[in-house]
Amino acid sequence: MNSQSTAMRESSSDWQVNESRGIASAVPIRRFYWSVRRELWENHSIYITPLAVAALAVLGYLILTLGVPVPMPDPRLLDEPYSMAAAFVVGIFYSLDTLHDERRDRSILFWKSLPVSDLTTVLSKASIPLLVLPLFSFAIAAATEVIEMGLTSVVRPAGDLSVATPSTSVFRISLGLLLYHTVTVNVLWHAPIYSWLLLVSGWARRATFLWAALPWIAICAVEKIAFNTSYCAAMLRDRFVGGPEAVQGTGRFVDALSRFTPGRFLSSPSLWIGLVVAAVFLTASVRLRRYQGAI
Repeated sequence: MNSQSTAMRESSSDWQVNESRGIASAVPIRRFYWSVRRELWENHSIYITPLAVAALAVLGYLILTLGVPVPMPDPRLLDEPYSMAAAFVVGIFYSLDTLHDERRDRSILFWKSLPVSDLTTVLSKASIPLLVLPLFSFAIAAATEVIEMGLTSVVRPAGDLSVATPSTSVFRISLGLLLYHTVTVNVLWHAPIYSWLLLVSGWARRATFLWAALPWIAICAVEKIAFNTSYCAAMLRDRFVGGPEAVQGTGRFVDALSRFTPGRFLSSPSLWIGLVVAAVFLTASVRLRRYQGAI
């Protein structure tokens, strides 16, 4: 009897230990989740700006369709994902302001009093331009294209061949190309840009945009004067426009398929060097927030 009760107590204690371990492992994920939600609550431009740009694109498409019918050859790619360009701009300004604003309005004193680590805070802020904005913009671009296809089929007269609607198979392929472009360029390729801006946001006391741009302008100017070369400027241009390895989001459908080379992109040294640099910048941002106080 005693051995049976002892075994029951041991199994109960083991279950409690395992349960406490499960709760402890879930706490960081939960804190990260609520940190991301806090960023969405405090920064309405994250979703308002891409939605507004997409609404303007649909309105312009509707006016163009009702006015002068223009030929739209089939097949075609998801043309001009303006919401993704708007998300890139929003991501730049968000990264420059997020760590700086909490120091300027002294809210960092409150947030540091909460049981949320600096690593969780910085990663939640970095996830906005690196994950939330690209995926949200991809969904908006896909929905915008579906709306435009519906408007084209409703507005055009029956039997009018002046406006061609892309087929379902072509739409799926172009949607996959756009998703590939979102992951490669907006997430992986632009990671060093956002990480650098977060680092400047956590360090600069004022004029974050100038502090983010002036060092690179100075490096490019010194290189041009001293060596008469433009490697730094070319590197920055490729980093901003997406690089030669990534499929661009616009252009003719056949040209986009010819540039669809994920193997070459994933094996590119520029990609992995950029990711290592981004990790270094994020690590420095975490340490800065740990020791930086209110401005």
